[in-house]
Amino acid sequence: MITNRFLWVQAGRVLLVGAAFCTLLALTEESVRAHGEDLSDPSPSHSSPSSQSNLASPEAAGRQAACWALTIPYGAAKMVYAIGGGIVGGFAWAVTGGNMAVAKSIWIPSMTGHYIVQPQHLTGEEHLYFVGRSSAGSPS
Repeated sequence: MITNRFLWVQAGRVLLVGAAFCTLLALTEESVRAHGEDLSDPSPSHSSPSSQSNLASPEAAGRQAACWALTIPYGAAKMVYAIGGGIVGGFAWAVTGGNMAVAKSIWIPSMTGHYIVQPQHLTGEEHLYFVGRSSAGSPS
């Protein structure tokens, strides 16, 4: 009897994970379809070497898949860093008697920067900044 209940719980978990995965695929497919026209016709203002190639190629699809796979751990780490910076910045603000300059010197670098990996980051067209820029505008 206990084994039967265990199997039903496991089956329920598998169905829940499968439903979540299918929902994710459906949402991703809709996003790709919404941007489908833009992918086949690169704009002349973006005349970088990689945009001259066919953006619907298998290489571009591989870059998109790599970006999606890399964004999950990178985005999670960035969120933890940003939340930690928010907490530490708030504590620094409280300890310094409400000095916003001290708090912002922690908040701005920790909460700005890139949260997702994009194909331009993988091809080297743009830099990927984990730590954001300071208020002076120079990378930290």
